[in-house]
Amino acid sequence: MRCYLNAMAMVSAMGDSRQAASEQLSSGDAGLTLSDQFSPGQPLPLGIYTGALPRVTLQAPHWHSRNNRMALAALSQIEGAVDDAVGRFGRQRIGVVIGTSTSGIGDSEAHLKQRAATGEIPQEYDYRLQEMGATAAFIAAQLNLAGPVYGISTACSSGAKALASARRLLRAGVCDAVIAGGVDTLCHLTVQGFSALEAVSDTPCNPFSVNRQGINIGEGAGLFLVTREQGPVELAGVGESSDAHHISAPDPSGAGAIRCMQAALMDAGLSPDAIGYVNLHGTATTLNDQMEARAVGEVFGGAVPCSSTKPLTGHTLGAAGALEAAICWLALSDGFLPRHVWDAQPDPELPALNLSAGQRDVQNLEYALSNSFAFGGNNISLILRRT
Repeated sequence: MRCYLNAMAMVSAMGDSRQAASEQLSSGDAGLTLSDQFSPGQPLPLGIYTGALPRVTLQAPHWHSRNNRMALAALSQIEGAVDDAVGRFGRQRIGVVIGTSTSGIGDSEAHLKQRAATGEIPQEYDYRLQEMGATAAFIAAQLNLAGPVYGISTACSSGAKALASARRLLRAGVCDAVIAGGVDTLCHLTVQGFSALEAVSDTPCNPFSVNRQGINIGEGAGLFLVTREQGPVELAGVGESSDAHHISAPDPSGAGAIRCMQAALMDAGLSPDAIGYVNLHGTATTLNDQMEARAVGEVFGGAVPCSSTKPLTGHTLGAAGALEAAICWLALSDGFLPRHVWDAQPDPELPALNLSAGQRDVQNLEYALSNSFAFGGNNISLILRRT
């Protein structure tokens, strides 16, 4: 049974405009912001969304988080398509699956800071705003939907896993449409946590360079309306693996990454040479880039154009898999290859990859693959097809 990504929405450091994102992905104009908001006294490049976010109108305090406002900004981009789906299928036949890693923790941090200063928890504080399923539940409440609603939190693969889950709900006949994707917003917990792992760079990230120093954290949202009705882009293949090599470090052999890319190709019924673009997980950490270069080289060789788009968005964690699927959706729809932004100094220890220069007007781009590799060896590859 075929599954289509009928409508796409994205919000990130690149903005909330499809045209702006397309131009930045081609030009490589970075949108990261140097800020010490989440690392006092130590400015770091962060993928901050600097635009205005809509106000949450639902009254209950547990809905009032930046994560939900980010989701609402993305949701507004596909509102018409969702309304049409509600009219065709009914509210009980539409599900919501959202990946996240922090949910409303940033808002909890602000409330707990106030408690530390005054001794009192603010009256408006409600611990439910940081539950992992909070944003999925918020979208369902906002739209008055009555289908299955749940969150997925598998670290950096969460958003992509939500799309795989949406496809399963459609194939099982449980839903006729699913709003699926990922939303994550910046907070001290993630910035300081990754800093404690010595994984954060104080300069713009430099994936696959010999000079790479680590990741830049970002925030964003990628949402899709997923149905069985033919749309502009098909979710043609899904491959998942769980190698459990280490709680945070990837398997240096790339075995789990290789398995999930091969599984996605098998699921889509494709040979590797059918893929016209690979969106790399590309975190710019020493170990991830080493593993991924080996894995992509093993599956595809060195010819397929590929890039990491994290220098433009930051690593948006639970939203990354969905946001980067949205980037692939946009590349397929507009016919371009997202530019790989780096210092053009390859690491001689890594297999050579064909890193994209941001070509426009690519006429024969039919399939794109997006990789998401998470802590604990929780891996997923998605294949998208332009219809």
